[in-house]
Amino acid sequence: MKTLVTMGRGGTGKTSFTALAAKHFIAKAQTPILLVDLDPDQNLAEMVGIDLDKEGVKTIADLISETFIKRGGTTTGIAPTERIESRIWEDGLYEGGSFDLIAVGTKWVEGCYCLPDSALKGALATITKNYRYVLIDSPAGLEHLNRKVASQVDDIFDIMGPSHKSFEHVKRAHRIIREVKIGMNRFFIVGGYLFPESEEERAKTTLPHEYLGKVVQDPLVQEYVLSGRSLLDLPDDTPGYLSVKEILGKAGY
Repeated sequence: MKTLVTMGRGGTGKTSFTALAAKHFIAKAQTPILLVDLDPDQNLAEMVGIDLDKEGVKTIADLISETFIKRGGTTTGIAPTERIESRIWEDGLYEGGSFDLIAVGTKWVEGCYCLPDSALKGALATITKNYRYVLIDSPAGLEHLNRKVASQVDDIFDIMGPSHKSFEHVKRAHRIIREVKIGMNRFFIVGGYLFPESEEERAKTTLPHEYLGKVVQDPLVQEYVLSGRSLLDLPDDTPGYLSVKEILGKAGY
């Protein structure tokens, strides 16, 4: 089993990269796959053609809200993972033919995501051994990373956008990984679909990580995203998918 994390600033194309990576592994019959959506916007399910509400699948945040608020439970005394782990298995896991999916969802009370993250961390420790790949779509903020939802990962792909802040994000993310002692094999940087080709040389020469290339801006990918169609159904020869496939190939996948 290998765990791959996609991260970066908002709007860089992290979620579409994760969905297209899933398409790549499915095409190579390297399944089963677990998709983990850490982003509160919950876009990953839609990008792979899943309506969680229609499927009757709840987010981790929803399950925690039901367990500790609606049912009058308490967050003290018993670890939250022990209280809701069975509910995650029963109600929080979408199970498909080639992939399964878990979503953290929107936080259940004011404050941080500490409790949902803690619950997910405990559940992932049990469930991930059943999969060939675990693909984690991380949000723009680094709070989930800072709380070590996944304390041991294989590769991280930081997707860069068209701004100087994307360069700073790469440096900050790598620093946090070291500071919180997340186990990691490799850290890659990737130009998102809006990343200027003129900045690729700068990414290669000023950042201390391997630059794997740029995701091609693809009108068909954008059309699928806007219409809510699954990116898994894209034609195999569409430029956006081919560019992600090439990037993953450079990383050895």
